[in-house]
Amino acid sequence: MNKPKQLYVCVQLKKVVFIFIFLTTAIISLAQNIATAQTIAPATSSLSANLLVGTYTKKGSKGIYVLSFDTATGKATEISHTDGANNPSFLTISKDHGQVYAVNEDSDGKVSVYSFIDNKLNLIQEKTSKGADPCYITLSPDQTNLLVANYSGGNITSYHRFADGRLSNPQQFIQHEGKSVNEARQEKAHVHGIFFSPDGKYVLTPDLGMDEISIYPYQIKNGPPLQIQKTSKIQSSPGAGPRHLCFSSNGNYLYIIEELTGSISVYRFNKGIASFIQKVYTHPKSFRGVAGSADIHLSPDGLFLYASNRGDENNIVSFKVLQNGKLEEKTIQYTSTEGKAPRNFTISKDGNWLLVANQNSDNIIAFRRNIQTGALTSTGVSIKLSMPVCLLFY
Repeated sequence: MNKPKQLYVCVQLKKVVFIFIFLTTAIISLAQNIATAQTIAPATSSLSANLLVGTYTKKGSKGIYVLSFDTATGKATEISHTDGANNPSFLTISKDHGQVYAVNEDSDGKVSVYSFIDNKLNLIQEKTSKGADPCYITLSPDQTNLLVANYSGGNITSYHRFADGRLSNPQQFIQHEGKSVNEARQEKAHVHGIFFSPDGKYVLTPDLGMDEISIYPYQIKNGPPLQIQKTSKIQSSPGAGPRHLCFSSNGNYLYIIEELTGSISVYRFNKGIASFIQKVYTHPKSFRGVAGSADIHLSPDGLFLYASNRGDENNIVSFKVLQNGKLEEKTIQYTSTEGKAPRNFTISKDGNWLLVANQNSDNIIAFRRNIQTGALTSTGVSIKLSMPVCLLFY
């Protein structure tokens, strides 16, 4: 072979190699983009559902989504969804996973009951919530009562739960009356949640509008479940706006997230009596923006506490929990939620994952969680879903 032919062959081989490398790089990049901006994939028959997502529906969401979340990769696959559900913004599930209960957050508040069979939700019942904009729903630990918090109505409604999972008509209705110092947000009562103590003996209802948490003794034997005449109160700082709370697993410590000031108040809790021990803030002292704190949870082992901030921050804040129940402020960590308005988040049962629902950016971000340090690491996984606001592992 002469030299011109040899040169021609070498040039052609270089072109082939260049094209191969270019195409390989493009394919890898495309695969990475698909993985990091994931639209939930369709189901396959071998997948097991383990995550429910509640949404606001004004931008086209189908309502409640049933997903399979892969704890090895962070990938989510859609199993099924409802059709026509209106703003199912908060969910709870029965212990036997036979029924799912949702609020329909609207001025004409409702509670929807779904049977949950073969990973599919079927609407079997609707009841009035007796208040506008129901925002929180929970089942009693004994599974005999369901309770709902109506935000705009400023009230609480309870229902008896029958053996087949259906609900009675509303059996108890408690109206809160009052206001506080923030004229724009605290012009009247705004009940924002209903939480049982770990022993199931007390129900706590933070009222953002009144700067107050009511503590109701809970009973199942005689009459209505909440004993109004034995109610005690926790008074928050004026303008704080208590929103959500969580307990240590032994029930000895109580952590309340305060939306309007971005603070967390810590209390000892004993036989229905709360004693204040600490207040910390979820933002730096130099912060001058809008706080908008939303959700709060302890890690499964109780060693770390997490809270979400919306407003101008859009982050997850974490604290180490000390043996005396207090939060260690020097170890505070801030992690961007990689989205806007993290209204709700959840931690997987094994403690290895934290998922956050960003309402205004239409995505769910999956973070790996270091069990030893509590640190969150971005995985690049973003699950695209319209206005997600409630995440429930089961």
